[in-house]
Amino acid sequence: MNDLPDRPDAADAAAAERHLSRVQGKVVAARAVLLRLLQEVVVAEARLSYSQAAQVMEANEQLVVSALLSQAEAQAARRALEEAPRTTDTDPLTQLPNRLLLRDRLTQAMATAKRKGTRLALLFLDLDDFKTVNDTLGHAVGDEVLQQVAQRLCGALREADTVSRHGGDEFLLLLGEVSQRADVARVAGHLQQVLAAPCHAGGQALCLTASIGISLYPDDGEDANSLINRADAAMYRAKHRGAGGFAFHGEPPTDRDAPDARPRPTPHEQALAEQARRNADLREANERLVLAALDAQALQAAAERAQQRQTELMAAVADEMADPSTPIRLASAMLGRARTDEPLLPRVRAIIEQQVTHMSRLVAAANDLSRAGRATPGATQPGSDLGAVMAQVVDQCQPAIALREQRLLVTGQARAGFVQADRERLAQILRNLLDNASKYTHDQGTICIDVAVTGEQVVISVADDGIGITPAAMPRLFEPFVQDSRTIGFNGVGVGIGLPVVRFLVDELGGTVSADSGGDGQGSRFVVTLPRADAPAPD
Repeated sequence: MNDLPDRPDAADAAAAERHLSRVQGKVVAARAVLLRLLQEVVVAEARLSYSQAAQVMEANEQLVVSALLSQAEAQAARRALEEAPRTTDTDPLTQLPNRLLLRDRLTQAMATAKRKGTRLALLFLDLDDFKTVNDTLGHAVGDEVLQQVAQRLCGALREADTVSRHGGDEFLLLLGEVSQRADVARVAGHLQQVLAAPCHAGGQALCLTASIGISLYPDDGEDANSLINRADAAMYRAKHRGAGGFAFHGEPPTDRDAPDARPRPTPHEQALAEQARRNADLREANERLVLAALDAQALQAAAERAQQRQTELMAAVADEMADPSTPIRLASAMLGRARTDEPLLPRVRAIIEQQVTHMSRLVAAANDLSRAGRATPGATQPGSDLGAVMAQVVDQCQPAIALREQRLLVTGQARAGFVQADRERLAQILRNLLDNASKYTHDQGTICIDVAVTGEQVVISVADDGIGITPAAMPRLFEPFVQDSRTIGFNGVGVGIGLPVVRFLVDELGGTVSADSGGDGQGSRFVVTLPRADAPAPD
């Protein structure tokens, strides 16, 4: 009878024990779920941080491209402006000095000859029956023939001599430091032989001849107008004798001179001819000045557009870089105040701190590269240890590669040696190529970096087994903002700036870059060749 109250107490204790066991099991399961969720949050935060850093990198790359393009446009504008004054002194068809420049050179040559007591010769050359070429074959063929004649005349004379197009099919040739008339006669005969060779234009083979009139300084005159007019008169006398001849001013008449030769012009006719030539010179000079002014306006407009584009881009980059840095630093500080007994918290903080450091490095690299964009392409660069730079870049890119579970193989690093490239440019080239390979390679893919030395060149190869490059995209692969349609949205890729930056930087360093791929899904390979450099002497 006394044992009966004890039985309900034992049953209650057993039930409570079973309930407690079930509660403990649920607590363990809940902790496992929370731990898994925390791990997923860490991975998501890491991916988000990398995405933000990638956006900042793309923005900085775009800034570099804009700076380089603006620099190239400014240099082109400056060269064009320097060339503009010279275009006013050249003939637009043959690119020979025009009559204005010929007169300047003739005046200078006469002053030099007078000071040295030497002579010079002026040859007035007129193509025989050239009007027939224009009338039968057209002016386009005639222009092509004149261009070939100009090239032949320049090739037949010394570099110190001047070949000028006087107008139409007439040319003036200035020979300096002439000793005897016989020397000038030999030059005139040689010119006739050069022009006698068949000239191919418009599908036709043309045989040309020319009549040449010669005047000498100081024998036939002591000013430019006298020498030109007397060489012109001698040319007409040679033309009346027959095609393909030459004549000196003031030489005695021969039996070949036609009795009805061109009469000596009256003073009034000479004045009219001189006024016509001056008007022609003035029209030609005005045309050149108008063309130069139009070219200058076009160049100025292009420079203003480039500057506006760069200003807008810099503003966008500033906004892009201001957004992610502050929240990342706040998150890092908050994690630092959290409990430290959780094993994942130090790793989370390390990842965020690493991204902040990476962003700071990107900002500094953008500033350095902006200054580097003003360097002269191909200029001598300081030597850099390629192996050390490769190790640094691989360490920087490893977190992103690890997130995608990709495998990175590096070969030839020990024999890399030194290259003629500053450290920042070299690191930017390798970083862009490695980042490009990781972006366009699937998760668990393979990326290979290899270094080889061939003579005075160092060859860096970055290959992957990713999505590859289609033949349609290959020709424009290194142009800014160009992307294969298959790559848009793949692995969160940017706007197509990394490879153009590589090309600009490699060109600046005096190297080459190329790409090849087997096609869609066959992976890709980028090869950069840079000049070797000697190792610096120890201090």
